[in-house]
Amino acid sequence: MRNDIAARARDIALTLTSWPSVTGSPDEAVLAPKLARYLSHFDKVWTSPIPDDARSNVFALKRGRSPRTIVLTGHFDVVPVDDYGALQPLAFSAERLLPEIVARLRRTGENPLALADFESGEFLPGRGLLDMKAGLAAGIAAMESYSGDLSLLFLGVSDEEERSAGARAAAPLLSKVAAEHGLDIALVINLDAISDQGDGALGRSVALGSVGKQLVTAFVVGKEAHACYPQDGANAAYLAAELLTEFELAPELAETSGAEIAAPPTALHAKDLKSGYNVTTPAQSWLYWNTLQHRRSAQEVFDISLMLARRAMARAARKLDRDIPVMSYAELAVLVPHHELERIAADVASHHELDLPERAKRVTAEVWKASGLTGPAVVIGFGSIPYPAVSLSDAALEDRIVAACAAHGVGALRYFPGISDMSFLGEASGDLSACAANTPIWGSSFVMPESAGYPCINIGPWGRDYHHWLERLHAPYAFETLPRVLLAVIEAVAKGR
Repeated sequence: MRNDIAARARDIALTLTSWPSVTGSPDEAVLAPKLARYLSHFDKVWTSPIPDDARSNVFALKRGRSPRTIVLTGHFDVVPVDDYGALQPLAFSAERLLPEIVARLRRTGENPLALADFESGEFLPGRGLLDMKAGLAAGIAAMESYSGDLSLLFLGVSDEEERSAGARAAAPLLSKVAAEHGLDIALVINLDAISDQGDGALGRSVALGSVGKQLVTAFVVGKEAHACYPQDGANAAYLAAELLTEFELAPELAETSGAEIAAPPTALHAKDLKSGYNVTTPAQSWLYWNTLQHRRSAQEVFDISLMLARRAMARAARKLDRDIPVMSYAELAVLVPHHELERIAADVASHHELDLPERAKRVTAEVWKASGLTGPAVVIGFGSIPYPAVSLSDAALEDRIVAACAAHGVGALRYFPGISDMSFLGEASGDLSACAANTPIWGSSFVMPESAGYPCINIGPWGRDYHHWLERLHAPYAFETLPRVLLAVIEAVAKGR
């Protein structure tokens, strides 16, 4: 079978891609049992329901002569297909979609690089083929082909694209699965894709860790005033502007590891909370920033964020000639009885149509109101699920992995550059206590397990423009090289202790 591994990887990838699985859709919910049936040729296959969710994860075990085990994992949900426009009916049919996309690009001239890629014969389109069903396919093909001593455990998860419900549910289960089946997990390989707009050198990489993410929030309380007498108050929109100026691309929140840079913070949302027009200055504003980490813990990110906010409010204080204190959400919450905090959080959590940052805003606003405090002030917190940064701590294991990949022309990165489920499975930086204390919706709108703590790397396909109708996979690498790289890494782990 090993000689046919490329053909098998291609066949699996196209099959999985043909199964629609948009995040949150009924299609995603039915994919897990469908995938389990597809994998029924392995020794043991089962689905594992996600608590309080209609979706499931999929486990498939190929038992070897040794209990030492490598986990091959990735998500099977995909983003929506609305952006395909008239080509939407073909979004999951890679081979039928290809000539239609080429015809459109030739007609419109809108993306010369994409057209050149498709005309080269090396790239295939299709929603989810790159992100990340070709990765899953390579893992399954490698499992089928492997005949060595190690045991292999496939883990397909739901919902990476939204809230990582699948990986969060799977993280505490892995050790239980290992104990139940007598497995000793030596390595977790995530199979996610890397985007590369160049010649593919970056995409052909093993990542020895993954960036983390924290969504930093600011609830800004001003002091209302008539617009003809602005000096009598403190405009929450102005205070927000000072925060935006301070946080945007702030080097203090950007990390560098060698030549690899975690992107500096950038604002994802900034609005005052006025409901309509009048000549009163805004009383409150809500902002949040995407921040990425290599090694920093949540506490370090939070401490830097408080420092930046205080620096911004010091400038505002000089202009407005009034003090603007900065506090943490944890400091605000202690001013309100615990039962009242629970009531507020539960009430907001019942609004399932709201995204997590919006829920965090509403809880913070209600807690501020219940505290009896008056503005101006700024409350810094976190507004969504944390993704801890992870890294590989075993230097000898790292050396074996890097050498095995290099033999196939695959380079190494210290950190996978995109947010991934590795955060819940790998060796995380720091603990989550700062998140728990400063995330208003912690425990009410989501449950966050400790990271599973296994050595974890990423080896996946590469391509361009995922989450876009021109999402495309570099097929020769995904089908011919990637499964063999996975086998080489599996064998390298088998040889070491």
